[in-house]
Amino acid sequence: MKLTKYNIKENNKLLNIALTHSSYAYEHGGEHYERLEFLGDAVLQLIISDYFYKKTKLSEGEMSKIRASFVCESALYIYSQDAGIIPKIKLAQGLQKGVTESIAADVFESVIGALYLNSGYVKAKEFVMDITLPYLEKGEGFNHDYKSSLQELVHTTKETVVYNVLREKGPAHNKVFEIEAVVDGIVYGKGKGKSKKEAEQNAAHDAILKKAGDK
Repeated sequence: MKLTKYNIKENNKLLNIALTHSSYAYEHGGEHYERLEFLGDAVLQLIISDYFYKKTKLSEGEMSKIRASFVCESALYIYSQDAGIIPKIKLAQGLQKGVTESIAADVFESVIGALYLNSGYVKAKEFVMDITLPYLEKGEGFNHDYKSSLQELVHTTKETVVYNVLREKGPAHNKVFEIEAVVDGIVYGKGKGKSKKEAEQNAAHDAILKKAGDK
């Protein structure tokens, strides 16, 4: 993870906080990434919104839809991989092998927040665009309607799909939902997301993978 070109060193205090999960902070003391994640989310939304406003003639609704497909959890997870962030994330000792898609996505946003505070909007934008531009130029977002795909899949066997909320945690502005997809009374998939809709899509995706594995 090379961030020196964006005027932030890897031993930077803000960056260290951005890479620190709450579990690690609980064990070792200090701050964790959630406040920076909140800020980074807003900066990321602005950068991607600015791109589509200037590069397209899409309507407000169309821009909202396509923006969502580039800032969803699965997209942020890929960006975090591309930026080399995942190996740097600090978790509690018992969770070292457990960097989930959700955590990686959150940390990508927190790193943006750290860059914004340390180096300003221009450098934060450079970082975001360096990572996201190849995907933006392709015009293919990361959102897939896995719920519809799962419904089509189970219709062939006359099964039904039910989505149950297992838990929700976090403050009102930064909730995380965990939902299970139940196919014909059997739990086939689980997913997390910052909204129920996103969590349901992730659960459906997990269910599709498991259904495919049954064949």
